[in-house]
Amino acid sequence: GYLRRLKATPLTKFEFLIAQVISRLLVTVVASCIVFAGTHLLLDYKMVGSPGLLLLIALLGGLSMITVGLAIACRTESKEFADGLLNSITFPMLLLSGVWFSLDGSPAWVQGVAQILPLTHILQAARAVMLDNAGLLDISLNLAVLVGFSVVGMLLSTRLFKW
Repeated sequence: GYLRRLKATPLTKFEFLIAQVISRLLVTVVASCIVFAGTHLLLDYKMVGSPGLLLLIALLGGLSMITVGLAIACRTESKEFADGLLNSITFPMLLLSGVWFSLDGSPAWVQGVAQILPLTHILQAARAVMLDNAGLLDISLNLAVLVGFSVVGMLLSTRLFKW
């Protein structure tokens, strides 16, 4: 009944969904900053790139992942089905994005599939900044892909959402 009551307010679907995205993005970025600060302070990790650029990657990466998840959640009827569907997408993404191991020796088709996943672009951009001191122009393609995922995810969410 909560969503039905919200429907009676002058709140549009887009405004409601963007509020959901922003609240989750805030939590994601704060948690990422805590992890980064912890590794820097406790493990003495040295980063060679720009922390501001890394924050931009975290914002766009979080935004792209949240909007894709929101698009899936807007289409499903139950929380359990949405959880299962998101897990069936997340696990292959973790395997194919280079989180655990490099895909350099894998077949070309596997590397091609990896390039259509947002997590791949988040990792490539973050590693380039943190390890190779890459600048904004060096990771612009990765950022453009993340913006594209965010826009498509938000458009799908707005279209699929039902009060």
